[in-house]
Formats: sequence, C-alpha cells, structure tokens
Amino acid sequence: MAYTGKQLTSTLGADGTLTNTIAETSFPDPAGRQVLVQMAAAPINPSDLGLLFASADTDGATYSPGQVVAAMPEAMTRASAARHGMAMPVGNEGAGTVVAAGEDPAAQALVGKRVACVPGAAYATYALCDAGMCMPLPDDVSFAEGASSFVNPMTALGFVETMRAGGFTGIVHAAAASNLGQMLVRICAEDGVPLVNIVRSQAQVDLLKGFGAEHVLDMTAPDFMPRLIDAIAETKAMIGFDPIGGGPLAGQILTAMNAAASRGQAFSRYGSSAAKKVCIYGALDTGPTILNRSFGLTWDLSGWLLTPFLAAAGADTIGRMRARVMAGLKTTFASHYKATVALDDMLGAEVVRDYNARRTGEKYLVTM
Repeated sequence: MAYTGKQLTSTLGADGTLTNTIAETSFPDPAGRQVLVQMAAAPINPSDLGLLFASADTDGATYSPGQVVAAMPEAMTRASAARHGMAMPVGNEGAGTVVAAGEDPAAQALVGKRVACVPGAAYATYALCDAGMCMPLPDDVSFAEGASSFVNPMTALGFVETMRAGGFTGIVHAAAASNLGQMLVRICAEDGVPLVNIVRSQAQVDLLKGFGAEHVLDMTAPDFMPRLIDAIAETKAMIGFDPIGGGPLAGQILTAMNAAASRGQAFSRYGSSAAKKVCIYGALDTGPTILNRSFGLTWDLSGWLLTPFLAAAGADTIGRMRARVMAGLKTTFASHYKATVALDDMLGAEVVRDYNARRTGEKYLVTM
C-alpha cells in the first residue's frame, strides 16, 4: 500500500543557505524490523532545533507558506559540510499508531499499536522507525503525553546512570527549570541523589522549590558563586551536566567544585585532586565555551549525548530505564508544553521565533 503525506526537511547549501520545507512526499513500505508510524504528535527539543536552525539568522529569514529560507554563518556552514545539499528529515521523537510493518516478528507485533517512537523524522504524516525504537503506550497515556517519553526521560535517567558509573554521588545540573530538569529533580528525590540546580531567574528558583528541590541557585544573582560553592560542598556533587554549552558556566561549575573540594585541605598549587567533571549536552548558547583556569589540574570537560550513552549501556540497563519511564509517564516523567502547533503552521515566522528562542520551560508540541 502506498502512503503519502507531508514531511518537514532541512537542507543546507554550500553557500550557507538553509531551507526548511514542509512538502508532500511518498513514504516507502517498511521492511525487516521497520514499522511505519502514522504520527500524531512530536515535541520540539533543543536537539531538533540544532538541525532545523542551528545558528541561522531566523530574524532575517524569508518566510512563505510551508518554507523558511535563512542564512547560516560561514563557520557553521563549513563545519556542516557533510550535510550540504541533503534534504534531511527532522524530529527525533514522537508518538502515533503503527499502520504497517516489515516481516520481522518484532515489527509485526506492533501493527495497530499506539507507540512512542524515535524515528528521527517525526515532523511528518508518517515515519519509518526500527521496532526496537518503539515503546507501546499504556491505554491511559495520550499521544501528547507519550510524544516526549524518550529523549528527556532517558537523558535524565542517563545522567544518574553516568554519575554512578563514574563513581560520583551527586549532580550539578544547569538550565534546571526545563522539562528535563524537572524530571531530574523528581528522579533524584526518588533515588536519594543530591542535586544542585542552576537556573536563570528567581521565578525559576520558586518553580523548582515548589517541586521540593533543596538546592536551587539563580546564576544571575550577585552571590551565585559563593552559594554554588556552598551547595557543592554540602552535597559533594562533583559531576555536572550543562545544556548551555557556550559562555563561562561550565568553567564556573568546575571552579566551584575545586573550591568546595579544597575546603579544609592543605594548599596545593595543582588544586584539589578530587575528581571533577562537567558534561556539555546541549548548545542553548552557541558561542565559545569559556574556561577561566581556576580549578586546578584534576578535572574533565566532555560532551554527553544520549545515543552513544545508550549504545554503551547495554540491553538490560536500557530495558530497566524504559520500564521506569513507561510506569511514570504521568508523574516522574510528565512533560509540559507552552503551546501546540500544527505541522502546517510549524514554519510560520512568529512561531519559529518563539520556539527557536530556546527559553527554559517553553517547549512546543507539534501535532499532525
């Protein structure tokens, strides 16, 4: 059976012209372990924005029905040479109904089921997905609730798994008022993991305090650094996760870790020998990461991405994480959306400028 519908694709030209288009297309029949999902809803995550717009000039872009044409900076255009000329589908995750499947029994078992899925092409009427990247939804879970059941929940759980695997016992998390940050607050409370939350306004402090978070620090406050040092000293949180990326925050966290670990210790020109690590997992700020080297020599700064983490985690760990997510979709892993937008309207000028502002806690949901 032939399936046709709409799909959003993003194409970057070698001249830096970025073109995002929603157009009619045909979808191939699934084969092997593939299933074809009739998509119902998909969130706009920061990782999706990285492919959709990256650092393109959306204010100066040209908008027309179903299309945005924007200029990408020269440096980003060069760095993205491998995608030049490719019409890439967008949308990491979503939810819908399996309408067709390949011959593999795992795929056939999903026909007719409502699923959360990770097709990498979710902003579309239909999407092909491997059966292993689909999770059947409980009957009482809506498509909107199931649409965000993979990236943020598995990432938040992945932080805790990474903490334990590295021998750490507490976490520092930046931009912590986000949907993911709220999930991490609930996970750490359930698991007894000390958590230091960094936010960007007093309103966000009040929000997380309302969820029961103990350590919530406003990075714009004049006493941010001494309070961060105190919180890390109290919690012994020596691994941080930073979705901002650019700017001085990663270095500030390492500095605070070093100061906290050095309390009561003899002076060392090399700083504290305690393990200190910050993982950058996003690019809310696309500028340079600034490190003012005031944190000794025993430290680690690295990237963190969900897909490589899962590849190394193993089937048992992934299965345990997925089961916990499905059991807590309405509680621990509940997502909240600022607004819902139809696929056809997703590339409107005002809508793009709003969701591409990447403000904490203002996630959009796309419906098909």
